[in-house]
Amino acid sequence: MTDIVHSGLTVLDPTAEGHPAERELTLRHKTLTGLTVGLLDISKPRGNIFLDRVQEHLVELGVYVKRYAKPTFTKPAPVDLRHEIAITCDAVIEALAD
Repeated sequence: MTDIVHSGLTVLDPTAEGHPAERELTLRHKTLTGLTVGLLDISKPRGNIFLDRVQEHLVELGVYVKRYAKPTFTKPAPVDLRHEIAITCDAVIEALAD
C-alpha cells in the first residue's frame, strides 16, 4: 500500500501501484449549511439506517439532502446516476455498512 501525504492528510492507495497517479484534492466548502449533499446508499445491508442518521444531523445543520441508491453493491454506480449526483449536489457521502 502506498501512502500519499498532502497538507497533513495521508491517503492510502490500496492498489499498491509503484508510482500512483497524483491528484489535486477537490476544493472543500468551509460549511455545508445551505448546500445540497447527496447521500449514496451502495445497497449493502443497514446502509440506509446509517444514512438516515446522517441525514438527521445534516438537516439540523441547514443542509438540503438528496438520497440516492446504487442498484447493487457489487458493481460501480451507473453512469447516469453518477452524472445526476455530480450536477445536482455540492458534496456526496457514500455509505458502507453491514
